[in-house]
Amino acid sequence: MPDQLTIRFFAGARAAAGTAEETASAGRSLDELTDELTRRHGERLAAVLRVASFLVDGVTCHDRRTPLPAGATIDVLPPFAGG
Repeated sequence: MPDQLTIRFFAGARAAAGTAEETASAGRSLDELTDELTRRHGERLAAVLRVASFLVDGVTCHDRRTPLPAGATIDVLPPFAGG
């Protein structure tokens, strides 16, 4: 939907949200979106969101206050353990 955002959760973010993907209204900032996601899913996801990286249409988001464009895909990437 053009006036929506698609949010995709990966790894621990997917487990905390209980879903791989959902939608939200566009026109809000990343900070506002993470507040909404916390209200929807609770503190377990909030803990992941505090340390996650976010991609907006495949590009790292550095300004969490800029409105997200309609139709964008937001990837929520928690820190990955490596070895």
